This record gives sequence, structure tokens and C-alpha cells, in this order.
Amino acid sequence: MSAPEINKTNEVPPIKKDKKAININAFVLLFSVIVIAAVLTYIIPAGEYDRIEKDGRTLVVPNSYHAVDSAHAGFFDIFRSIHTGLVNSGGIIFFVLMVGGAFGILKATGTLDALMISLTRSIKNKQLLLIPVLMLCFAVGGTLMGMAEETLVYIAIITPLVIALKLDAIVGFAIVSLGANIGFMSAVLNPFNVGVAQSIAELPTFSGFGLRLALLATLYVAGVLYVYRYAKKIQANPELRFVSDSKSSQHVDVDENMKMTKRHKLILAIFLLNFITLIFGVIRYHWYITEIAGLFLLFGIIIGIVGKLKPGQIADSFIEGTREMVGGALIIGFAQAILVIVQDGKIVDSILYHASLVLGHLPATLNAIGMFIMQLFLNFLVPSGSGQAALTMPIMAPLGDLIGVTRQTTVLAFQLGDGISNSIFPTVGILLAGLAIAGIPYTKWVKWVLPFILIEVAIAACFLIIAQLIHYGPF
Repeated sequence: MSAPEINKTNEVPPIKKDKKAININAFVLLFSVIVIAAVLTYIIPAGEYDRIEKDGRTLVVPNSYHAVDSAHAGFFDIFRSIHTGLVNSGGIIFFVLMVGGAFGILKATGTLDALMISLTRSIKNKQLLLIPVLMLCFAVGGTLMGMAEETLVYIAIITPLVIALKLDAIVGFAIVSLGANIGFMSAVLNPFNVGVAQSIAELPTFSGFGLRLALLATLYVAGVLYVYRYAKKIQANPELRFVSDSKSSQHVDVDENMKMTKRHKLILAIFLLNFITLIFGVIRYHWYITEIAGLFLLFGIIIGIVGKLKPGQIADSFIEGTREMVGGALIIGFAQAILVIVQDGKIVDSILYHASLVLGHLPATLNAIGMFIMQLFLNFLVPSGSGQAALTMPIMAPLGDLIGVTRQTTVLAFQLGDGISNSIFPTVGILLAGLAIAGIPYTKWVKWVLPFILIEVAIAACFLIIAQLIHYGPF
């Protein structure tokens, strides 16, 4: 999506080119990881845990690990896994496309261009106030409803807005992605990671939320300060921007005198009602991506009608919206192919088993941090909060009992390890999809976000030590 050119005489100066910068295409990066995963099936011995069905979930049986016949990934399996990954993640892929199509209809009404012009005119030199306000909104969404895939549509909205305010795509993407992920990993009432993990660990649902609330506040303040400091720096010196020549920073001509009409305001009210309905449906009726995608399509059509678009224009706008999301949607399937390789090669359980053995030899004060580090790197292979919980918690919970870590602390280690890595690992399809939508090269993002990842790791370690000292419970 393009950002409006507010004033050609006040364009942001280009940043200096970094001749040493290496920008890796997301698909090339993911394909390389798929190849590495295939090679690992020849190096890591195959093994499996027994599994049982309980309350509709497949759980791992602790102490049931056993060696199995090797299932090496052949040369052709590398290519076959991509189609399988696309099929397995079809629900999320089509969710992204449908939401993108609905957003395309909204864009065709001219409402977003009018909104950006009006905001730019109204906030003037107060652009940076958007950072704490919007990040709080996304953090709340992440901590209450596990906002993840839903962030893609917000990235398409917020990034051009921020660019129009003379910042860069990094700021817009960080507001949405980091904000939501801070909430997701804090998981005060997140049903998709803590809810599942506590259920498997046989803890009361959402118990221990007090410490998680303090964690949310700490991470939020750290995140806002990090993004705000960068935004203020590039506002004072645009040459320090990390991103230039991204597709999100390309300008289009928009009437700078455009105003918000009553029709535009009505369309925005309908768009807001869409998200109120979404939140209500998720909380009250446990909606997931199928229902949410249908909701966006319904409201997209309503917006098109209110915006006086003809049926053919609504359809064309929907197709144009999906076209802008295709690259990001396909990335999700490519990331899923990595999991296909390691699961078919039967090495995921082997990695889990040997990592758990290492944990048993750590000093007591470091056991929780050891669990956190293990979960952090396991997310590279299983980039799904609920999936990682179902895989690891049946082993980690009883292991924690043996090494003196409460089950609540074990869950905390899981949620932090899973959450932090979502902002940097290339196997996280939603991350790469969002970067593609924002037009940010993965290597640029890693360079920018890595210091904050280290800050998050330090905060996580402090909270885990506190949890260990206070015997974070109820048990």
C-alpha cells in the first residue's frame, strides 16, 4: 500500500546507502532453512515420544521417548514439503488474503487517504504521541486475545500512515508487531499460549496473572522507549533511517486539501464496529480465523456499498487487496514447510528429549532460565504458541517438579521463550509476512530489533529469577 505524498516540497531526504548491507529475500531465506532442516534429518537421530488424546488435544507422554527408524528427508522432499506446508497453513493463508481483500475495498473508498491527510494536518508536531497510544492498543489485543495473524491488516494501515508523518516503515511495523508481541508474550489472559499451557500443566486457568501484569507493564515501557527513541532520532536526522526504497515508502499523488466527509466518517465508524464485533466474537464465542475472515468480508462489502462502489468495483478492489497480500501469505506456507521436514524426519522429539536432559544438570537457580532458553530455540522449529505448548508442556511440567521449578514458573518460561523469538526468527511466518507487507528487508529488521531482543531476554531472566525466588504458584 502506498503512502500519500503530503507536500512535495517537504519530502524526507533519502538515507545514505549502506554499501555493506545485505538484503536477503524472505523466500530465499526460508528455502535455505528448509534445506538445512533436511540436512539435520541425517545428523540428528530419529526418536519419538508416545502421545495420548486428552480433552481434544494430542499430548506427549513424559518418559516415553524411544528411538525409531530414521526417516531422512530426500532431495525431492525439500520441494514437496513446500506444497504440504502451504496446504497445512491454508487456513491462515486464506485468512490473510480475505482480510487483505476487505482492506482493499476500504482503500478504494478513499477513506484511508482522507484519514491520513487529516491526521497529518491535525497532529502536526505531535506525531510521536501515536507510539505509546497505538502500542498500548496492540499490547492489550495481544495479551487478551492472542493477536497474531490479525496484525497483518494493521501493518498495512499503520505503516503508510507513519511514513506520511515523515518517519519510516520500521516505526510503523514496530508499533504494530512489537506492541502485539509484547502483549502476546506477557499473556495476562491470552488463551492461545498461557491458557493452553496452564491447562496441560493442570494449573487453574489464567492463575498467577499478577506477575504477568507486571511483566506486561515492564515490557510495554521498554518497547515504547525503544521505538520512541528511534523515531525521535530519525525525526531529527532522516539520514539515520534504517529503511529506504521499500515498497511502503513509495509516494503517490493525493490531494493534500482532501477532507474527511460525513461518508468517510461513517465508513470509519463501520470499520471500527467490525473490530468491536471481532473482539466480542473472540471473547464470547471463541471465534478463530474462519469466523474473523468471514466478518471482514461481510464488513468489507458493507463498506463498499456505503462508499458508493458498484458491485464490479467492490470485486475489483477485493482482488487488488488480496494481490498486495499474496507475497506475505505465501511466506507463511514456506515457513510451515520447515516444520513439515523436521516432523516427517522425526527429529523434533529427539531435540526436545536431549534438551530436557541438559536441563536436569543445571544449578537450581538457573533451571527456570534454562527452560526459557530451551523454549526460545524450540520456537524456531515450532513457531506456534499452542503447538509448542502441546509439544513441550507435558515434558516440562513434570521435569519442573523434579528440578524444583514450580509449574507456574515453567509456564512463564514457556511463554517468554515462545514470545520473544516471534520477533526475530525467520521461521515465524507472520513476522516475515508482515515485513513483506511493510516492505522491510528481513536483515534490516534484525539489525534494528536485535538490541531490543536482548533487552527482552534480560527482562525475562529477571522475572524468571523472581518467580523462582517467590515460588511462583499456586504450585
